[in-house]
Amino acid sequence: MNPTSLLTKGAQIYGDRVAFACGERKQTFAELHERANRLANALREAGIEKGERVAVLSDNAFEALEQVAGLAVGGFVRCALYAHEPAEKNLYLLRLTGASALLVQDKHYATIAPVLAEAPDVRVVFVIGEAPEGTLGYEAELASASPAEPRVPWSPEDPHVIRFSSGTTGKPKGILHTARGWLDMGTEFALALGGFTSEERYLAATPFSHAAGLVAWPLIAVGATSVVMPSFDPASWLDIVERERITFGMLAPTMIHMVVDHPGVDQRDVSSLRTMLYGSAPISETTLVAALGLWGNIMYQTYGQSEAMPITCLTPENHVIDDGDEQRGLLRSAGRPTPNSIVRIVDDEGNDLPSGEIGEVVSLTPGAMHGIWGDPDATAERLLPGGWLRTRDMGWLSKDGFLFLADRKEDMIISGGFNIWPVELENALAAHPAVAEVSVVGIPHPKWGETPHAAVVLREAATVTERELIEWSREKVGSVKKITGVTFTESLPRTPIGKVLRRVVREQYVGDTPRIAGA
Repeated sequence: MNPTSLLTKGAQIYGDRVAFACGERKQTFAELHERANRLANALREAGIEKGERVAVLSDNAFEALEQVAGLAVGGFVRCALYAHEPAEKNLYLLRLTGASALLVQDKHYATIAPVLAEAPDVRVVFVIGEAPEGTLGYEAELASASPAEPRVPWSPEDPHVIRFSSGTTGKPKGILHTARGWLDMGTEFALALGGFTSEERYLAATPFSHAAGLVAWPLIAVGATSVVMPSFDPASWLDIVERERITFGMLAPTMIHMVVDHPGVDQRDVSSLRTMLYGSAPISETTLVAALGLWGNIMYQTYGQSEAMPITCLTPENHVIDDGDEQRGLLRSAGRPTPNSIVRIVDDEGNDLPSGEIGEVVSLTPGAMHGIWGDPDATAERLLPGGWLRTRDMGWLSKDGFLFLADRKEDMIISGGFNIWPVELENALAAHPAVAEVSVVGIPHPKWGETPHAAVVLREAATVTERELIEWSREKVGSVKKITGVTFTESLPRTPIGKVLRRVVREQYVGDTPRIAGA
């Protein structure tokens, strides 16, 4: 089954059913099929050929799903840029991929227009909204294009999507996925979450062009409805869940915290929800308790990365807080491998390590990347024989197959010859009643080489001193691993999917020579 076949089937079987909604605007499966074809044909008529890269710069909007679908049926390689990033960052991504065309909302065109001359490969710009001189109007181009299927030859190994690594360790890399890999990734998500039906109503609160759109194709395949929020806020999220009878949501842990902490949340009708997916970070026990009380035990956590997903899943039966320390300990895990995934833990030479020993996580999963765009050396470094992927994440496996993540290999702190994993300290500090969010990084120390330093966001109206948090960490993890300093801040820098950017934490909140208060 390929994207064109899925869209054709959807139009035939579910034609009048709503495929996509944003605000007051709705799109049926028949309309999705037609507009996807028109977009593909409009790009072809503008001179863009199969295999060329088409960049998209947009917030969540009514056109989101038709762009996912239209670029697929046209055989183009979709590259989603970041609406929240400065023009220079998106210029870098345009040049990295050699994008030939850009689909952009008019409000973002004004920002990126001054630098487009430095992206000479961009030949065509479709503007959604009012199109300035030198660009093409998105709606006008679709209106004049043919609604017929473009019938572009399709191969499972065709380049399909370039995602971008989060840039936690530097500039983003382009992660190339084939058509087969991308569709298999969606299917694996559906399997891990217990399957979808035509009655599914999915709410995307994070960027649909990024993580929130990973389940787009399995939802299309069964005739389900996707709803997007132009931007997230907890009150609007609750309104949409109630009004649209949402069954499936995807939120970052910080968003879940905002929802369950919203005034009057216990008076809202969220009984339609049956699946709540989160990722990018474990959820705090305090937030989990509140979420379970709000919508019941419907929580799923998935672990993956731009290079491969999903790899593991922590299912509802493991989101339990009242069955003793062993069961509660599973909440700190990333779950077990998804149905068609395998996980191993290896040392630096690639040898398998026994359960309980920390090493690099390597995975074999249907949703693995084809390679790193334009960088065969980096591809060879990450992909092993047989399709195994080196994740660069460190972790260990329990005897019953649960994966526990330590940290990124690059984030390990070496202090006085001891290896310290930031996530262990973050878990310890997150257990303090005053702490809402925390990120731990290694910073220079004249005696120990490096020392752990914490950037901390406090809960509303909560107070705690730096000294108190240092002593708390000493009690939880011991004197060797304790933090030695704290920076209090109002928020932590995150990627679009909610992952904390430790590199930016270090740059913005810690600097090179912070005060060492507890050494």
